[in-house]
Amino acid sequence: MKILDRKNFSRYIKVPILKVSDEYLSKVTQICKPYFLKLENFKPVQNVPGNIENSSKYIYFDPDKVDKWSDIAKEDQTKLDNYDISEKDFDKHEIQLTYDNFKYDTIFKSVLPENEEIVSGFSQIGHIIHLNLREHLLEYSQLIGQVLVDKIKTCRTVVNKSNIIDNTYRNFSMEVIAGDKDFMVTVKENRCNFTFDFSKVYWNPRLCKEHERILELLQSGDVLFDVFCGVGPFAIPAAKYKCRVFANDLNPESFKWLNHNAKINKLNMNNFKSYNIDGKDFLCNNFKTFIIDCCNGTEKLEPGAKIHLTMNLPALAVEFLRHFKGLISESAAENKLTNDIIVYVYCFANGDDPYSVAKSMINDNLGENISKHILEVFKVRNVSPKKEMMRVTLKINDILFQSDAEANPEPPNKKQCLDS
Repeated sequence: MKILDRKNFSRYIKVPILKVSDEYLSKVTQICKPYFLKLENFKPVQNVPGNIENSSKYIYFDPDKVDKWSDIAKEDQTKLDNYDISEKDFDKHEIQLTYDNFKYDTIFKSVLPENEEIVSGFSQIGHIIHLNLREHLLEYSQLIGQVLVDKIKTCRTVVNKSNIIDNTYRNFSMEVIAGDKDFMVTVKENRCNFTFDFSKVYWNPRLCKEHERILELLQSGDVLFDVFCGVGPFAIPAAKYKCRVFANDLNPESFKWLNHNAKINKLNMNNFKSYNIDGKDFLCNNFKTFIIDCCNGTEKLEPGAKIHLTMNLPALAVEFLRHFKGLISESAAENKLTNDIIVYVYCFANGDDPYSVAKSMINDNLGENISKHILEVFKVRNVSPKKEMMRVTLKINDILFQSDAEANPEPPNKKQCLDS
């Protein structure tokens, strides 16, 4: 089926029933719950058809679990016997099922190609469901979208998104396959509200738990530099509840909604600054200046406070690590900073050993083995077979500072030109 025909799902089937008087209904229902027929828009306990007095009910059983009386567990039969219920009260009854009685996954199994992967999962952002349909399902996309709009009450729009992200602004290309062409959403995460245009910014609901993990590491008095902040899933809750935040994103749309979300979450703007610049400039100018000011006493940090940097741009973030190496010379900083500077950098690791791959990516981009500075390598989520999103946590204090000799090496001695 490529065009949804809801009438095709109507059918009559016989299912097992148990007739129970109202007097014992509540007790018997508890015994029979494991055997209930569970369908969408179907009550497993109903009035007996034609029984005007409604003095008894039918309990409908799942035919995959119970076909005959002996399929009911012996101990449950004994319990039912206490209420004078036995095989004499067991029968089969014909019911009509319609499209409204089936869940979306059951419908997909019945109408999509056999022996092929069907719609195995999706993400929901506000009223939008987004899919990554495999090529063999593209001709069924409108049917799939309409079924999801029908079956998921909070869904008004279904989009199919390619796996390819524009790495400049982290946007997916997308197509509306069902419902309203409305991309404005509001979602709640970590006790904050986020509003944005889903077609123009990046948001992944599967990263909610990871956002939460990092936020739990932040303490009052800490500082957070969010290099690729998007609409603020790290930055907004950090500034609202924990610490001082400097948030940056190159995408003008992300920057617009970041500031909007700062307002609707009523941030103390003394704790929050936003930027719309390239990540390299953010690190080499804003972050560098802040660290130098901390070293020289212009910026004050609480004793034991940490400076955190989140770099959630898995396709490219490791390439920005090179900017940390020797970023600050001894002459620029009167005192070397004693507060820990912790970086959380995300990457995609392909292969059988994603932990080793992630470490190698860090070392390669810093040009040396910095394993002693790595605090943790953590698997965030599976992206596809043999592709994992990884987070590497490292302390960069010793990487950040360089001696003046390293910053300004002496030119080599000139060789004497010998005339032949």
